[in-house]
Amino acid sequence: MNILGISCYYHDAAACLVRDGIVVAAAQEERFSRKKHDQGFPTEAVKYCLYEAGLTIKDIDQVAFYDKPFLKFERLLETYLTYAPRGLSSAWKGIPIWIKDKLWISDHIRTLLDFDGRLLFPEHHQSHAASAYFPSPFNNAAVVTMDGVGEWATSSVSLGEANTITMLAEQHFPHSLGLLYSAFTYFTGFRVNSGEYKLMGLAPYGEPKYAQRIRDTLIDLKEDGSFRMNQEYFNYSAGLTMTNHRFDQLFDGPRRKPETAVSQREMDLAASVQQVTEEIVLRTAAFAKKESGSSNLCLAGGVALNCVANGKVHKSGLFERIWVQPSSGDAGGALGAALFAWYQYNDNPRIADGNNDFMKGAYLGPSWSNESIAAWLAENTISSHHQNDEDLFKNVSRLLADEQVVGWFQGRMEFGPRALGNRSILGDPRSENMQKKLNVKIKFRESFRPFAPSVLAEHVNRYFDFDDASPYMLMVAPVSTAIRRETERNVSGFDKLYQIRSALPAITHVDYSARIQTVHKETNPRYHRLISAFYEQTGVPVVINTSFNVRGEPIVCSPEDAYRCFMRTNMDVLVLGNHILYKSEQPVKEVSEEWKEEFPLD
Repeated sequence: MNILGISCYYHDAAACLVRDGIVVAAAQEERFSRKKHDQGFPTEAVKYCLYEAGLTIKDIDQVAFYDKPFLKFERLLETYLTYAPRGLSSAWKGIPIWIKDKLWISDHIRTLLDFDGRLLFPEHHQSHAASAYFPSPFNNAAVVTMDGVGEWATSSVSLGEANTITMLAEQHFPHSLGLLYSAFTYFTGFRVNSGEYKLMGLAPYGEPKYAQRIRDTLIDLKEDGSFRMNQEYFNYSAGLTMTNHRFDQLFDGPRRKPETAVSQREMDLAASVQQVTEEIVLRTAAFAKKESGSSNLCLAGGVALNCVANGKVHKSGLFERIWVQPSSGDAGGALGAALFAWYQYNDNPRIADGNNDFMKGAYLGPSWSNESIAAWLAENTISSHHQNDEDLFKNVSRLLADEQVVGWFQGRMEFGPRALGNRSILGDPRSENMQKKLNVKIKFRESFRPFAPSVLAEHVNRYFDFDDASPYMLMVAPVSTAIRRETERNVSGFDKLYQIRSALPAITHVDYSARIQTVHKETNPRYHRLISAFYEQTGVPVVINTSFNVRGEPIVCSPEDAYRCFMRTNMDVLVLGNHILYKSEQPVKEVSEEWKEEFPLD
């Protein structure tokens, strides 16, 4: 049986192909359209999934959409009526889009795909829960999903057993941890649905001086992690902004204007909402443990991308094992919908071995062979050098050790927001200048944002206070005390950036933490081999890994995307399969100022 999963018309449209319960292919539409967070119908992603599986649409038995559009529309109408006439401007903007596209998803699927088979519509948080539990290594698990909002639900707690997910509790709109976090993202001057990473990275520069104010005034938090939000301070239900003037008064002034200087207030606000978020997530996890009785936990939904909170749950010891869906946002809903259809709608058996998940390392996107790369290079008269594997890994590891920045394009593209070693930009974590160089000269983004380490799984506990697997870069853990360095304590704000905190300064955040990716030979042998070569050369089994893109642009998909990004940044080297390209041998060496302007900070 072939099942196609689809998510679209909110943000991060995607498609996924499941054949007899096996995830064959999955990709976000943005990677093909080159529009960040593309929410349109995932036409190109569907084409790719069918191509990867060797199918046509006639071979698809069922199409599963990741939520129930009519139920979501009901929530929007009821919300507009509740706040009328205050929500009229928002209604006039939103309702025509629904009438044109979002309500008619069944017709769109049938027309755009020429599909006449069965359509299935699990609820939004059922899709998230399915994406968390069904690909996990567990035969039973507590399942927690948290995001902005689906139809009515904003978070859920479930029990996954065998091939069934049973919902145990839900929290409903307008009370939402995802929307609370997004409100602070908006208020600190970043873009909602894309700037939440920035807020999380900014938090360690501040102090949680507003945390109690959030608890006392904005939310009424219960022991089980549920809460109610004081809607007098928010505008997302009725208006076109996240917060209102009362929010301004509560937090010492108006919203920061985008692209202006970040002040200590924004740092403190970030630290405060991050602390409250961690408290809510921990309470919810404890409730899930109590209600499910399981020693395993699965996480999905946009809040599950908050790897700092995930790290706190891991450290708490509430659960023996934790597994987080690498594509936890709405893109992962396409995968969850397809798996929900296979297991729960069609009642197919499920057996997990307790150790290995079913995500194939999240390497579920398109790939290019060395032959196709060579043909593209020749067609475009691009200077390159083909090397066998032994020479390639030796030379690239040497370049990294010489503080060269390397674009690394290999194998199948990752599914989800993290680059995991196939569409990555790599650097030397020992360098004191690499963090700034990557942010300012390569990524064209804010200098305060941290970079993640990719570490050989067998050496993770030598460098981090962490002795587990984190293959999807969704856990934050402290850097080991063995490699830490003392710093001056009376330093605040962005001055912390200039302190050397460890023997691996480029991946050590200002609070001595790191967002870890453990690299396993079984799921990515080439990336594992490269880091091993770097280890042989330097004695350090760790490299910097950041996504192969610049700000405002999706992660690269094709060799053409990679070369374009390479040529318009200060990257030194590009590796496409077994082909090495040196910037010094390319026709244009100056970074275009227009490129920086094309992708503004916010």
